[in-house]
Amino acid sequence: MKIVIIGTAFPLRGGIAHFNQLLASHLGEKHEVEIITFKRQYPKLFFPGKTQDEPSGEKPNIKITQLVDSINPLNWLKVGKTIRNLKPDLVIFKYWLPFFGPCFGTIAKYAKKNCSTKVLFIPDNVIPHEKHPCDISFTKYAFKYADYFIVQSDSVQKDLLCLFPHAKFRNTPHPVYEIFGKSIEKYDARKQLNVNAEKIILFFGYIRKYKGLHVLLDAMKIISHTETPPTLFVAGEFYDDEPAYKIQIKELNIESFVKIYSEYIPNERVNLFFSAADVVVLPYLSATQSGITQIAYNFDKPVIATNVGGLAEVVLDNKTGYIVEANNPEKLSAAIKKFYSEGLEKPFSDNVKIEKIKYSWDHFIESIEELVSR
Repeated sequence: MKIVIIGTAFPLRGGIAHFNQLLASHLGEKHEVEIITFKRQYPKLFFPGKTQDEPSGEKPNIKITQLVDSINPLNWLKVGKTIRNLKPDLVIFKYWLPFFGPCFGTIAKYAKKNCSTKVLFIPDNVIPHEKHPCDISFTKYAFKYADYFIVQSDSVQKDLLCLFPHAKFRNTPHPVYEIFGKSIEKYDARKQLNVNAEKIILFFGYIRKYKGLHVLLDAMKIISHTETPPTLFVAGEFYDDEPAYKIQIKELNIESFVKIYSEYIPNERVNLFFSAADVVVLPYLSATQSGITQIAYNFDKPVIATNVGGLAEVVLDNKTGYIVEANNPEKLSAAIKKFYSEGLEKPFSDNVKIEKIKYSWDHFIESIEELVSR
């Protein structure tokens, strides 16, 4: 097949860019694939981060063209017509925010006018975590031009079928991220990070309210009273009010147990943080699935997560980690304390090595191929 992927990609940064590049790479083993990405993804006024560009600056070995302007309707028409003239068999949209609904929907509409191109959407969310009045209408507009969907959790499947009961879809788990290098010895990783803590738990990724870092900090207050409390690494750029978290840390008197790396972590340093950690914690208040889990599994790390969205589909309670009630620092702290007191890092890690086999890119690509061929 001739395939065009539309979405974030190099030189833009982030987990969705990494996903699209891995998808293109694995599809490219059997198909002709290129990515069309943004020349303007977000207006600077609305972007909460420091930069939208990938700091490592290493271009993947994939054809990537920057064409899409997310806020210019004339550009959407032009890109749609460009894709129409390319006559791909399949156009794949990675969808994560209704903000992109009008843009993606218009591109899909015009791309399909050659009567040979099919459209597949891979939605991270159908209904987003942080809701706005136009979310449903924007998403419906984009999805009405889709021929197929790949969903990656039961919660996304449920939301999709609420809007489109007759959607043609496959429910296929999010594959592991395999672009961050190999694991290194825990001692060496901690040495490179200049940390000599005996125990480390990791909160990784962009900090947004729905990800529940404030709940984890409350849990850390409870854990700080144990004999040898772990150190919490918070590694990621704040898309929320960073000073408010620092005030919370100070008021809870847990400064000595929390180390903040307030920056976007470039690809070549991601393995340091996961290799240094004993366990990854996802205290989310809401979720569909999480790419952080798939990074943790790539490094054979157990995960303690909340029972929201599709997290419990990936983190197997009392096997590859723990699933706890959301927005409950007491339950979260109890799970972390039990993880250490019962010495569960190795058995959970061994189970992760077995469980992650199902999260292969080969399986994900086969699902796309079977869905489209059907």
